[in-house]
Amino acid sequence: MKQTKSKISLTGILILAIILILTACGGASNNGGNDNSGGNKPANETISSNNAAGKEDNAAAPASDLEPYELKVVYEGPPQPDEKKVEEAMNKLLKVKINATIDLMPIDWGAWDDKMNLMIASREPVDVLFTAAWNGYAKNVAKGAYLAADDLLQEYGKGILESLDPAFLEGSKIKGKNYGIPTNKELAAAGGIVYRKDIADELGLNMSAVKTAEDLDAIYKVVKEKKPDMIPLYTTGGLFTSHFFAETDFLGDSTIPGAIIKSSDDATVRMEQELDIYKRYLKVARDFYVKGYVNSDAATTQLASGDAYKAGNVFSTVEPIKPGKAAEIANAAGLSGKLDQITLTGKTVSTDETAGSMLAISSTSKDPARAMMFINLLHTDKELVNLINFGIEGDHYTRNGEIITSSANSQQYAPGVAWELGNQFLNYVWDSEDPDKWEKFREFNRNAKSSPALGFVFDSAEVKSEVGAIANVDKQYKKALETGSVDIDKVMPEYMAALKAAGVDKIIIAKQEQFDAFLAGK
Repeated sequence: MKQTKSKISLTGILILAIILILTACGGASNNGGNDNSGGNKPANETISSNNAAGKEDNAAAPASDLEPYELKVVYEGPPQPDEKKVEEAMNKLLKVKINATIDLMPIDWGAWDDKMNLMIASREPVDVLFTAAWNGYAKNVAKGAYLAADDLLQEYGKGILESLDPAFLEGSKIKGKNYGIPTNKELAAAGGIVYRKDIADELGLNMSAVKTAEDLDAIYKVVKEKKPDMIPLYTTGGLFTSHFFAETDFLGDSTIPGAIIKSSDDATVRMEQELDIYKRYLKVARDFYVKGYVNSDAATTQLASGDAYKAGNVFSTVEPIKPGKAAEIANAAGLSGKLDQITLTGKTVSTDETAGSMLAISSTSKDPARAMMFINLLHTDKELVNLINFGIEGDHYTRNGEIITSSANSQQYAPGVAWELGNQFLNYVWDSEDPDKWEKFREFNRNAKSSPALGFVFDSAEVKSEVGAIANVDKQYKKALETGSVDIDKVMPEYMAALKAAGVDKIIIAKQEQFDAFLAGK
């Protein structure tokens, strides 16, 4: 923000000089900008570099020159019993830092798509929204749901710029602009399963023999026979066809048709339904469903897998695998030490990962600058980010240095969505996790196969009506097919015909043209 110039009298100059001297002596607020687009003036324009490294910023001045403001923050995850208690604790920090209070607005996994679409369509006033390449990012940018954040990032997100790998920001742009601030997390992706290790040990299952999705058949057969009340494989949507498992790259938004195989150098954009790997995994899902391995309500349930684990009758789930994934799920589900994981794919990097978890500033926000200040704090303020992710120390957990231990009240606040919010490398580590977890994350980010489309995000503005029509078709067919709930030979022809009628070919052509231009400019 540029400050306007005006003529100043000699008296004014003297007064200004006195003010500057007093400010230098008293350590006053370092802001100097005019009113931002939300109508308020920032207090602490940036967080110190020490705080960006996870140290407390004791030198931060009070935000007394900001008007009070309530931030509405919407993200995907289960609402928690102690949410209000955590909000109150966060407010104590936020009032001092940016004179704000918080209204956490988590939406449960199963209800997310419908509620988020309604929120965006109705122009509900909110400030920060979770978004991702697999969660309608490009589609919602085309709708005008998010603000371009580049200027705000430069002005109020300096801590983000100092701590976040530039690959995240570069790899999540649409036409050169950032509409979301990526979570500082793992950069690579792999697919696999998380499973109940205690049950596998009890049944004598050889999990080391599992190398492919098909190998799970023998495992699930025993689980179903020996534990008839247990669901061998639980899902709320797609199974092995998920982008992280099938290694598909949807070029910035997996809700829009058209993909390449990111582990290949082939740059031809195709409908995923035409890919051999997709057809293979549809057959596996159907086989498992018919054999009773998959929960019967897979295509319709809104019960998140984390909550399903809490019931104690789920053996496994398909997951994006990273170091400590099983332990994260276990801690959120109250199953500490009882889950393990198996990686069943290669390790790849695509825009699905760089834009795989982001916080966007809603175009309905009444104070976008304050929203960016809050996101910056999630990337730099260790106390705040651990508070929103794990709750209150001494209540929801106890702490010994960087290691935290569950308390009797842990399940009253266990959202299990740390991968959505801020800077994971500032997070504490549960005592059931590897104490070297974050170093292993850094190692995991190295030496992954890069997709040919890394850094490309499709701009769907020119096919917005077709994208909307496809969304309705997918809602009717996609989950049912990908969970194995329906006969592939009968339903797939209907699905393909409906996709064609909705304009899928036009979308594929547009994606290919934009992608070709991207490759030509590299």
